[in-house]
Amino acid sequence: MTIRTGVVDGVATIEIARPEKKNALTMAMYDAMTDAIEAAGSDPAVRALLITGQPGVFTSGNDLEDFMQRPPAGPDSSVFRFMRALEACEKPVVAAVTGAAVGIGTTMLLHCDFVFVSDEARLAMPFVGLGLVPEYGSSLLIPRLMGHVKAAEKLLLGDPFTGADAVDCGIANAVLPAAEVLPHARRVAERFNHLAPSAVRESKRLMKAPQRELLQQVIATEAELFGQRLRSPEAREAFQAFFEKRKPDFTKFQ
Repeated sequence: MTIRTGVVDGVATIEIARPEKKNALTMAMYDAMTDAIEAAGSDPAVRALLITGQPGVFTSGNDLEDFMQRPPAGPDSSVFRFMRALEACEKPVVAAVTGAAVGIGTTMLLHCDFVFVSDEARLAMPFVGLGLVPEYGSSLLIPRLMGHVKAAEKLLLGDPFTGADAVDCGIANAVLPAAEVLPHARRVAERFNHLAPSAVRESKRLMKAPQRELLQQVIATEAELFGQRLRSPEAREAFQAFFEKRKPDFTKFQ
């Protein structure tokens, strides 16, 4: 089992559990997370969702071998279904992040309501380094959070950053010792058991409404460009280099 789910004390937990592959995400794992989000959304016993990984790793992003065998093709592909489900979730979503959060491991945090990271967390969005473009609304949300120049470090250079950096730029709420991240995140999620559920949902909707239409447009544009880039010579060079355990050579491209 690579995605573990369960409901305890009003909190639906989605645990990414593939530590032998650094929690790299396959299409089947995206489907399982989508199903879990949608089930939690329709379950009146669930007051909040909690997304977590394994000790020392949240997720290293897409499993590139699986990703290239089953690239996203259209809005009904597994990745985009997951993106829509998390972005549209009406209930509070809390994330507990230790270790690596790479690619969508970082961009999914932009669609959570609370994010707690460990002092050993390392976040990164290395899309350009793979010959790709930002995804999941990150080209809109990251510059809005941290300004253009800092966003350029993260999105154009792909520079990794710490949990403390994530707090400073508004991606995360707090940085904690690794052993305290998940218990703290669960305590926050459980607080919604004692709050008016309709008021929580409507308040979240109001908070997200002003930019939701624009965000959905940006996600769709990114997805189209991302699909084009997957078929580009630059991306082929980047993926080949990854599997050959070498640095890509982009000097031949203009």
